[in-house]
Amino acid sequence: MFTKFLSLEPERQNIILNAALKEFARKDFDDASTNVIAKESGISKPLMFHYVNNKKDFFLFLYDYCMDILGREYFDRIDLHEKDIFERLRQTCLLKIQVLQKYPWIFDFVKVAVFTESEAVKDELEKKRKMIESRSFERFYGDIDTSCFRSELDVNKAKQLIFWAVGGYADQILNQFKSSDAPEFDFEKIIAEFDGYLNELRKTYYK
Repeated sequence: MFTKFLSLEPERQNIILNAALKEFARKDFDDASTNVIAKESGISKPLMFHYVNNKKDFFLFLYDYCMDILGREYFDRIDLHEKDIFERLRQTCLLKIQVLQKYPWIFDFVKVAVFTESEAVKDELEKKRKMIESRSFERFYGDIDTSCFRSELDVNKAKQLIFWAVGGYADQILNQFKSSDAPEFDFEKIIAEFDGYLNELRKTYYK
């Protein structure tokens, strides 16, 4: 169905994809405008529908396409043999940043798609949600080694505080990718800064 779109050169595909991800992520399916997507993509609306058929099919295709990207570039690259909470979080956050350098709105779009109440697409999406469930938070963080935590701590609360702290820092970085005037990112600088914060957290929570 999307052979015409997939035959486009990767740069053109990504321009259309990112315009669509942004519009759907911000407005959900019903209120998203295909006129805006076409305009932000730099193409006419008739030409866009030549590539993507119609709004509903495009939305469902985007969900599958995004899950394929996240499978290859995020979920499948997490080393589940690493049991240290800080190293695991380091992996997931840096992988997320790398994905969002290419697709700034991908995680927001998937979240919107999973929780949409749109009658036009929610039944079809319900069938696809098992993939999200199989890649749950518990799968990635349920097997963390807690032996390094200080003995006086409530480990579950400590883990939650760590998730909040790291998540807050990561969100600050990630939100900048969505800014129209975002600077060019120095990934090595981000890694060094991130590692510095993780080291401070280790001092607080580890023996």
